[in-house]
Amino acid sequence: MDLNRVKQILSSSAEIDVVYNGASVWIDHLSEDERTATVHLRGPLEERTTVEISELQEKI
Repeated sequence: MDLNRVKQILSSSAEIDVVYNGASVWIDHLSEDERTATVHLRGPLEERTTVEISELQEKI
């Protein structure tokens, strides 16, 4: 995924499906300088991890 799309998703009020390593995730924070995003799995677990934005995919 590219930087501009991550920004659009973060600012959107719509629920947009994003996938990381085959799992649906929420994007919590974007670090533009490092080109990384903090994400957590959808569901009861709130464990957060930092990933490269290039590894995120929008589920269409």
